[in-house]
Amino acid sequence: MTTVVAAPAAAPPAAEAKVRHAWTQHGLLFVLPFLAVYVAFLVWPVVLGVRMSLSSVNIAGTNDTFVGFGNYAEAFGDPRMWRSLWNTLVFTALSTVPLVLLGLVFALLVHHLRFVQWLWRLSFFGPFLLPSAVVSLLWLQMIYPPDYGLINGTFGLDVLWLGDPSVAMWSMVLTTVWWTVGFNFLLYLAALQSIPTHLYEAAALDGAGAWARLRSITLPMLGRTTALIVVLQLLASLKVFDQIYLMTAGGPQDSTRPIIEYAYDVGFTGYRIGYASAVSYILFAIIVVVSLAQLRLFRKRAEDFS
Repeated sequence: MTTVVAAPAAAPPAAEAKVRHAWTQHGLLFVLPFLAVYVAFLVWPVVLGVRMSLSSVNIAGTNDTFVGFGNYAEAFGDPRMWRSLWNTLVFTALSTVPLVLLGLVFALLVHHLRFVQWLWRLSFFGPFLLPSAVVSLLWLQMIYPPDYGLINGTFGLDVLWLGDPSVAMWSMVLTTVWWTVGFNFLLYLAALQSIPTHLYEAAALDGAGAWARLRSITLPMLGRTTALIVVLQLLASLKVFDQIYLMTAGGPQDSTRPIIEYAYDVGFTGYRIGYASAVSYILFAIIVVVSLAQLRLFRKRAEDFS
């Protein structure tokens, strides 16, 4: 005799909607604290900044007169703003490539070294843990001094690393690469450890050498990680401020002044908060355009490979 088990009766639509509504209410209660913090510390400052960029308000909060797009028109006609923007773009171009490539090279070395791996990881990632003030003081007082600095003293050079306008930007790039490459190294190392080993074993059985495995397996498998690192690195380089402000204050002759430092100077030294807000939102628009372009480019490449 065959026993027929009846399927459970489906819940009425009204009861199902009631349960879904209850879950929605509970979910909103859990999300509400985050939304409050998000609105208070991100959304509202953005809205307030846009309003300030359309006014002539100063650092004391007075002279709050609506000027429309006057601040933006002045910024686009300001040669010092264009110079600082150019410095930012130059720094981004010079620092992004070595930070990505060195992060990958260091990760490959550590991944294949089987002795004292913890020491290599600490050596490459350790500088990233240092505060910007410590890094700036270290390079300012020990590495770059023209008389007794480590570089000039070791190689017998006579270079004004932070005093020559043609060299100062390269000096800031070198400091930044030493300081921040550990973050990219860590991301690449984690991605390398997630690649299945059987892919390398199958390739070795087929006679593929080390370079062939790197080109055919490792680099394609690291594609998404590379896309992430490039986007993060571009955003970080476009927002550079700390080390340059502490080491050169934008000098010499404004050769290293990034656009964020220029906004800081006109806002907190020149007391023109409205104009500084306009300069900041010009940089914000550039960052949004670069981010969207990068994401679209990498999404298209991912679709081509799929």
